[in-house]
Amino acid sequence: MTVTADLAKLLDRKYENMSLTELMKAPVSAMSGISEKDADLLRQAFNIKTIGDLGRNRIFRMAVDLADLADHSK
Repeated sequence: MTVTADLAKLLDRKYENMSLTELMKAPVSAMSGISEKDADLLRQAFNIKTIGDLGRNRIFRMAVDLADLADHSK
């Protein structure tokens, strides 16, 4: 299945045309709204270096799951 998405609002300009495989290896700071300082704090606290690391982090995934459950239980 082919999926298209406008990543302009999610990523810094120089990362917008990368493939998903490349994006998973890109630094967390490639995401819009995450500064180099933020990325450094994520690296120090959770050893998160890439977008893939962030997306696959079990703690962040649990938080998303809990938030989704809370939103759907209203």
